[in-house]
Amino acid sequence: MNINLNLLNEVTAFIWAEADMLDHSEYQEWLNLWSEQGKYIIPIDPTLTDYENNLNYAYDDHHMRKLRVQRLENGEAISTAPKANTVRSVSRVRVIQDQDNEIVLRCAQNLREFRKENLKHYTADVTYHLVRQTEGGLKISRKVINLVNSTDTLAGISYIL
Repeated sequence: MNINLNLLNEVTAFIWAEADMLDHSEYQEWLNLWSEQGKYIIPIDPTLTDYENNLNYAYDDHHMRKLRVQRLENGEAISTAPKANTVRSVSRVRVIQDQDNEIVLRCAQNLREFRKENLKHYTADVTYHLVRQTEGGLKISRKVINLVNSTDTLAGISYIL
């Protein structure tokens, strides 16, 4: 197995920064991590891969991501009061593909949510499709969050997974 450590360090730093932004509600900065055509996907059934033709917790394009952030920032969603405190850990980063300016990687994410004196835990296998911009930076073109405990209802979350 030939591992490009420079690439692994670059993509790991990128997704760690994304996790930190989300835990600190830096949603506008988070939006800037995305390509215009990017898709944010949380399938209900993690065994399915035809996201367009199946029900998902989220299947957000650029417009829907902006609306999601708007609801979180403006308190328009009832689930945002009170705001949840989150801490996520991202580990087991593995580059699956690196070709034609697209990098595909998988990682594990463990998210702890503390809200209304309750602690919840969500574990997910996350697949990122990153594209390298001409100026050298990375952008997310696709993020699929396959929750291990997806049969537990995601009712009323007040943050972005």
